[in-house]
Amino acid sequence: MDGKLDSMVAFKIDTLPIRGIKWMCEIVETTEFSNWLSNIKDGTTRRRLLTRLRKVSLGNFGDVQPVGEGVSELREHFGPGWRMYFVQRGTLLVIMLGGGDKSSQQMDIAKAIALSKTIED
Repeated sequence: MDGKLDSMVAFKIDTLPIRGIKWMCEIVETTEFSNWLSNIKDGTTRRRLLTRLRKVSLGNFGDVQPVGEGVSELREHFGPGWRMYFVQRGTLLVIMLGGGDKSSQQMDIAKAIALSKTIED
């Protein structure tokens, strides 16, 4: 891999049969996203956000809102209003860009959009 993808962490969820069709979505975390998530001090919050990522990996994106230039946010309605920003490449790859809460939303969106422009298709 070249450039930004060298410093990304990837994990896969095993394929699951759903009505005879196998679905799998690979989640790739940028270093920025991994650092943000690991810096969340509350273990319950971190677990809830990781649970949301697992649901995404199974094809259940839930409450998603596009924020511009191909970047979307996964919205969580607990605590300060958590957000996780991502771009999707095809149907099987999701690249996590960053996160934050409602109070830093505009700044977080700007960072996610800027980071998405550095990632090759």
